[in-house]
Amino acid sequence: MPVPSREDFLIDPSIVFLNHGSFGAVPRDVFDAYQDLQLQMERNPVEWLGRRADPLLAAARKRLATFVGASADDVVFFPNPTTAINMVANSLELHRGDQVLTTDHEYGAMDRTWRKRCAASSAEYVRVPIPLPVTSAADFVERVWDSVTPRTKVLFLSHLTSATALIFPVQELCRRARAAGILAVVDGAHVPGHIPLDVSALDCDIYTGALHKWVCAPKGNSFLWARREVQPMLQPLVVSWGWESDHPSDSQFVDHHEWQGTRDLSAFLATPAALDFVDAHDWPAVQAEGHRRTLACRRAVNELTGLDPISPDEPSDHEWIGQLASIRLPSAVDVAVLKRRLFDEYRVEAPVHRWGDEPLVRVSFTAHNTDADGEALVAALRALL
Repeated sequence: MPVPSREDFLIDPSIVFLNHGSFGAVPRDVFDAYQDLQLQMERNPVEWLGRRADPLLAAARKRLATFVGASADDVVFFPNPTTAINMVANSLELHRGDQVLTTDHEYGAMDRTWRKRCAASSAEYVRVPIPLPVTSAADFVERVWDSVTPRTKVLFLSHLTSATALIFPVQELCRRARAAGILAVVDGAHVPGHIPLDVSALDCDIYTGALHKWVCAPKGNSFLWARREVQPMLQPLVVSWGWESDHPSDSQFVDHHEWQGTRDLSAFLATPAALDFVDAHDWPAVQAEGHRRTLACRRAVNELTGLDPISPDEPSDHEWIGQLASIRLPSAVDVAVLKRRLFDEYRVEAPVHRWGDEPLVRVSFTAHNTDADGEALVAALRALL
């Protein structure tokens, strides 16, 4: 199978694109399929939305379910993980003194969602500090589990964090949570197409992931999976025709959440095209090369700055790092200025931000990247720092 190249994507060739992790990038073939779906809809919107959409969505869900290790009746498309987690948070019965337990590495939109939900019910949102550098999976698990109390009702964890770009060992914590009667919710926004995923084997209750990132589907394409035992408590954000459906499917969960009124479903329906691209282009080789380039870039930046990595390097790097890494920068760096100058002066697109007091640059390496992209970033940092 051929490995894809930059020419298979629509990215501006003048940009050193090291920020695939934020919004992904769509291959030409997938974008063509996506636009064709939109054209089909516009040729006869009544036929498309009224008669063709349901079977096409069912086929797309079936293909997605196979990819993530689930049943098609247990997954629902959402535009993004933030919307999916909003649905979950607003479905839960939280009371005064209840706790939602998480870490201090979570995505900002998710933090805001849980803080608002907890404030409305006088519950507590408890963020467990996970200091950098991380050390071992066992240490991480015990740090989090030590904060569980009889009042802990929800354990919410990133499978792969956004700001710090670390793979968290969530399976053991999900197992413990379920045994203790705690709802285990996992934000896997960065996981599908990035590292292996089998949602049924993770022991969580709820899992959400993005398809518009590492699977390279069109923007606004994500999913939520829920264990069947917890599906009845999940209430739709939008009540529409699937509620008390006149034509119920085999899954009330899907009926309640899939149809939200008139909207463009083309991003969801392009899922098979994105998975066709993944299947046709030796994705394990893409992931292996992305991992190698990520580590090489991290080492080169660390050598330039003299700073230590935020997670162990070889031979245990696969424990924490995939194709995405956040790399320390000198403490005096003005992150806003550096990010702007990287792009304006060197055409390098990469997030530069602070996590707590730590300035970090985050790099992504996938199918459209080459070694030269990492070298361009290092050269730019050498000049700017």
